[in-house]
Amino acid sequence: MSDTNALDTLIQALRRLPGVGVKSAQRMAFHMLQHDRGGAQTLSRALNEATQFIVHCERCHTFTESVVCATCLDSRRDTSKLCVVETPADQSAVERTGAYKGLYFVLMGKLSPLDGIGPKDIGLKKLFDRACDGIVQEVILATNFTAEGEATAHVINAGLKSRGLYLTRLARGVPVGSELEYVDLGTIAHALVDRR
Repeated sequence: MSDTNALDTLIQALRRLPGVGVKSAQRMAFHMLQHDRGGAQTLSRALNEATQFIVHCERCHTFTESVVCATCLDSRRDTSKLCVVETPADQSAVERTGAYKGLYFVLMGKLSPLDGIGPKDIGLKKLFDRACDGIVQEVILATNFTAEGEATAHVINAGLKSRGLYLTRLARGVPVGSELEYVDLGTIAHALVDRR
């Protein structure tokens, strides 16, 4: 393999990251090769180890190096609450608030018929089985407020409504510290409808 091919392969690999175009990938590749070969080696090892050792939790489907993740094993968590999120990043965001002490189910995606992603692709059967285990009493739908996230929440709600579970959806509204004149109209409308 020639040097140019190795460099092109690196640039193309970096372009696979979300939001990284050709110019950004080139900058990263040139920086690592010119200024931080040690960092490049560390990155390479970390990626290799992550792809070898990180798996999905058998209970909640998030990323873990164990069969069951630390959150699912934490006896201090409220097992009667199950928060449904789209990604591990969404789970992390909820955890950082410190306001939720229940358990999770991570879909690893959202319904998107245009992209060929259906209920089987995001593990809805596994979610329904988990939600109906006799322990869970409330399912909190914390999918994103996009068209796909709303459709996903709707399908989950419809599938679980008849099973005697209490279903809730994250509230939407005006962000803390914002001024109404700068908030988009859709957010204001939802805040009015969902007022308490």
